[in-house]
Order: sequence, then structure tokens, then C-alpha cells
Amino acid sequence: MPHLPSLLSSHRRAIFTALAALLAILLVECVAFNLPYWRTRGASTDSAAYENTLGAGLERTDDGMLRITDPTAAWLEVKADGSSDYARIDLVSSANASDDALSTVHIRASVNGASTAATSFSSQSERSLFFRAHGAGTLRVSIEEPKGSIVPIRAVRANVHVPFSVSPLRVAIMLAILAAVACWRPGSKLWRIRLDPSSRAQRLAFAALVAPCALATAIFCIRQLGGSTALVFHEQGGYTYDFDQYGHIANALLHGHTWLDLDVPQELAHAANPYDPATRSRLLAEGVSPIYWDYAYKDGHWYSYFGVLPAVLLYMPYQLLTGRMLPTSAAVPTLMLFALIFLALLVIRLIERIAPGTSLAATSIAVCATILGSDAVYLLFRRNFYSVPFAASMALTSLGLWLWLGAQTPRRPLRAAGIWHVPGAPGLSLPHLGLGALCIAANFGCRPTFCLAALLGIALFWPQIRAAATGVLSGRAPWRKAVQAPAVVLGAALVPVVPLMAYNAARFGSPFDFGNAYQLTVTDMTHFHTPLVDALPVIGYYLFLPLHFIARFPWVALSPTPMPEWVFAEPMVGGLITLCPLLLLAFALPFLKRGSRGGGCGPTLLSALALAMVIVVFDAMSAGLGWRYMADFGWLLSLAALPGLLRVLSEPSRGDELVGDDTISLPRRLLRAVIALVLLWSALIAVLSLFTVGRQDNLIGNNPGLFHDVLSWFVP
Repeated sequence: MPHLPSLLSSHRRAIFTALAALLAILLVECVAFNLPYWRTRGASTDSAAYENTLGAGLERTDDGMLRITDPTAAWLEVKADGSSDYARIDLVSSANASDDALSTVHIRASVNGASTAATSFSSQSERSLFFRAHGAGTLRVSIEEPKGSIVPIRAVRANVHVPFSVSPLRVAIMLAILAAVACWRPGSKLWRIRLDPSSRAQRLAFAALVAPCALATAIFCIRQLGGSTALVFHEQGGYTYDFDQYGHIANALLHGHTWLDLDVPQELAHAANPYDPATRSRLLAEGVSPIYWDYAYKDGHWYSYFGVLPAVLLYMPYQLLTGRMLPTSAAVPTLMLFALIFLALLVIRLIERIAPGTSLAATSIAVCATILGSDAVYLLFRRNFYSVPFAASMALTSLGLWLWLGAQTPRRPLRAAGIWHVPGAPGLSLPHLGLGALCIAANFGCRPTFCLAALLGIALFWPQIRAAATGVLSGRAPWRKAVQAPAVVLGAALVPVVPLMAYNAARFGSPFDFGNAYQLTVTDMTHFHTPLVDALPVIGYYLFLPLHFIARFPWVALSPTPMPEWVFAEPMVGGLITLCPLLLLAFALPFLKRGSRGGGCGPTLLSALALAMVIVVFDAMSAGLGWRYMADFGWLLSLAALPGLLRVLSEPSRGDELVGDDTISLPRRLLRAVIALVLLWSALIAVLSLFTVGRQDNLIGNNPGLFHDVLSWFVP
């Protein structure tokens, strides 16, 4: 075993680099992000400046809050001596805070009439209470909120000293960025280590990367289980929004029926056409309640048109054990954890088939690009029932395809009875085939669009299909042997599909009717079809909607999506390819040489590209424009992009060893650096989009504390 001095000597450069990186993070955290602290050390903290003058548009409530009576005169004034460029909002004590008080308050400061940019603060974020107010004179803080709003402001204090602050989240982000740079820089040792899934060390490394994600998911879910409440919202004269759809499905099944145990107003039940928006608007105006938004209504009962399988696998067992509904905010992260693990394993197995000997650096880039391209960040962010079927289907499909890819080369020798073989093609593992088919068919009870992944099996197993057909026609293979594998696949697929079809038939009279047409939303879905004139714009937006940048945090805003005629259009930041530009490499797949398309997986990946385009058109025509719908085809485009990505990142080899960094050409180094930077850019946009104001479930409304904590990092 080497002595410590010699070990330190051999790794001197790596140790020096790591220490320099940590020192850089320390300087950035303590100096750059704490400039307000250093700049306000000489602040007078003049207590006499505490007395505020209230504008005529504000009045004090009994608990010390401020009520806005006239938004044009809703301001507070205080004297500033110019010793500090910052002021602070003093809040009313939380013990006295009213439940009606705003948690996020928009303000604009001016000193002697010179206004600064508008900003906001949250009572849940202490750091956001400090804001820029440069100069000496009269500091006026205008409250930019509607009439009648109650804000928890006790006073505005000028001449303040901003405290020193260290953010663990900020440090963690900087460490993650440095780790990515260290792994993907052109000279990283990971470019010289081959991918070897059979390696015990690499398996342990994969487990070490997964373990923190699993631990964080477990902690988050436990907190959700302990602090969740019923997610039901109703405003007088409006729809009732109930986000516990899957909990209601589980409850209904446990009580032995398919309809949901939710009240149906008599006025709605007796309406001539409850799907007519004008009829529903009239009923709501008359105070009829509850009319549930985005639930399916049929023959006097409420239903959910979302796939039932997650309710059976997760919600019913939890309700049986605890007697309570499983919070969807815990179900989505759990499903997404499995989805991302299986998706990573699928990419690794594909790379093993496409380009054996690929470096670990290229493999990690491919895995991260696939995760970003799969729309996983969106699904993790929107932890409500809309994300449940997508997350479940992504997990099932990734696992199913991983099993199918392993059917030809199972890890362990199986008994002869478990191998299906016909002359002229490699044998297949029947357990792999059956389990893979079961997983993919189970999408029928989650997000049925993912069932189309079964078509990839035709290209994947085409050598065996052709050999079986040829063998039967020539008499070299008995037909009973030839149909054995197809029978296993079909039988396994029917296991989940048959009861799911019976479930549909029991609810809506047809095995293939999921109830989509009976949903009560903005229009009559029983007759609505996406206007043909909207098809091309929606397809274009799905793929190439441009990013819209602004000059303030989070710098990424919603991008407009004008339509010739009305169609459902969820507010979006960008299209799939503008969010993850590396997916453009998928369209290079048909133009690569046959040997560069992925070896035996080339036809499968070409099929994935074609299937992705078909689903884009299908979603555009059937569902309109939805950010979450990009999960239907994002993973397919990501897989189709793998050969092109690996071709761009391929490193020349010499014998059994990857070429060392000193022999890599400058153009190849630059290409690797560009790909890494593009991937980091995609990750940055994905993170910033979480903070975009106006998107569905926007963070400034759902978690104003976190939003304003991060916003405060970038106060000028």
C-alpha cells in the first residue's frame, strides 16, 4: 500500500486543482454574493429613520397590517442619509399576521423621485426583505398591489446594514457546476475510461450517484406525507378544482365501483347538455356547486379520464395501510425516481449496443442529455395528478425497453427452456421478452401514447421475426416453435390490458374509451377537434418555439404562441429542441452511414425518430399545445439522437485503450467542449424555467420563499 507522501505527490496536480476550485467557490460565496454586506458595513443604521409617512392610499388594520385603499397613493416614505445603498422591509410579527395577508408583495422604490426597477419580496424569505435604495433624501416605497390587498409591512427602514449570508443551496449549485466541468472537460480522465456495465466498480459508482437522489426523494416524500392537506379549491360562482383525482380513484375502487365518490349537483344531472360551456357558465352563475374542473362526467357520475394503474399500484396500498389518501406530491417524485433510473440504464444498454467501448464521459453526457430531452424536469416540477401518468409511463417504458434490449444477451445464462431460438438468428430470453411486453403494455393504464413503444420491438427483433417466418415457410422450423416468442409477448401484454379494457367498458361502454371526451373544461370536448389550420403552428411550437429572454431574474420568460384559431395552449418557455439543442442530432440519424447508426439498433432508433414525429402530429391534433405532452415524444428523440451524439463525441482508439488526452486533436477538444457547454446551457435553461413567472404552477405562487431566496442572490 503506497505511503501517504507518495500518494499526495502522485496526485499533487489533482489536489491543487480541487483546492483552487474550492477556494474559488469560497471567494464567490463570501465576496461576490455578499457584496451588499461589504458595501454596507459603514451604514449608519439610523434608528430615527424608522418613522414612516403613509400615503393616503394605505390604512392600518387592527393587527398592524396595511390595507390598500387607493393603489395610486399606496406608499411609505422615510428619510435616507445615503450611508447605505440598501433599505429593508420590517414585517408585522408572524404571531399577529393575518391569513389574508399577501405572501408575495410587489414594490418599487425611489429616492428623491428617481425610481429603481420594480421588485418583490416574500414574508417567507428574510433575504428578500433587503432592496436597493441608492442616495440620500426621501425614500418612497410604492406598493404595487390591487385595491383591498393586505400586506404584512410594519415599516420601511433606510440606512441598513445587510447581514453576511452563506447559502448551502448556492454552494451546492456551484459544486455541481464544477463537478460537471471536471467530468466533461476535454482533458478529463473519464474520456480515457471505457464503459463496462459488467465492471463492479462502475456499478458501484452508478449506485453512488443514484443513492443521494433516492435519499433526497425519500426525505421529500416523507415530508409530503406528514404535512399534506386536501387539495380542493373553490371560488363562489366558479369551478371546483380538486387535485386529488388519483386518491378519489383509489377510494372508488376500494369501495367496489368505478365512479368517483363525489357529489353531483341535481341541476347538472338534469341539464340537457352538461358539456355545453354556456350551460355550465349559467349553472355556475346561479351558484350551482360543485362542478369539478377537468373531471369526466357521464350519466350522473364523476370519473377520471387519467390512467388507473398508478392508483392501483401506489394509491390503493397506501390508503389501505394508512386510511388516508396518498399525496400526489409524494407519488410523482417516487415514480420519477424510478423513471430516471430506468431511463439511465436504458441509455447505458443502448450505448453498449451502439458503440461498445464508449468513454464514461461521453456516456454521462448522453445520459444527461436524454434526461433533459425527456421533459423530466417539467414532470418533477409539476407534482400534481397531470404528471402522474407521464411519470409512470416513462418508468414502465424505459424498464420494458431495457428488458427487451437485454433479451438477446441476458446477463446470466438461463435454462434452455427460457431461451427461444430459431435457425438464422440469435436466441432470445423469453423472461426478458415477457416482462418487457408486460411493462410496455401496462402503459394502457397510464399514458396510452407510450404503448406505441411496442412498435420499436418490430425493428429490434426483426432478425428473429424474419428467421422465424423463413423457417416456417421452408419447413426448417416447426410453427409451434416459431410462435412461442410471439405468444409469450402477446400473453404478457394481455395480462394488464384485458382488465384495463374491462374497466373502460364498465365506465364508458367501450374498451378503448378512456373518457377524454367527457371532461368538463373550457369547451365541449364531445365535439371539439383541433382546427386543421392550427396543426402546423402547434407542431412548430412543440419543436422550435424560440426562447424569450428578459433583463431581470429569471431572465427566461414565457414565449408567445399565437394561433389562427382557438386551441388549448399551455404557457411555455420554449420548444423541445430549443430547450435541448442536442436533440437536433436525432435528425442527422438517417444521413449517417449504416455502420454509424447504432449497429444492430440502427433500425430501432430510426423507428424511434419516425414514431416521435408521428406522436408530435398526434398530440398536436388531439391535445393542442401542452408542455407536459413533450414527454410523449421527447424520450424518443433523445434516443434517436444517441448515434449522432456519440459520433460527435467519439474518441479514436488504439488497441484496447482509449487514446490519451495528449494525442487528442485540437478540433476534437473544442468539439467536446462545445457539446459540454451546450448541455450545461440546456441544464441552466431548465433550472431558470422553474422560476419563470406566469407558467402553470409558477414557483413565485407555490413556493414564494424559495423563489425570493434565489431572487435575492442577484440583487444588484
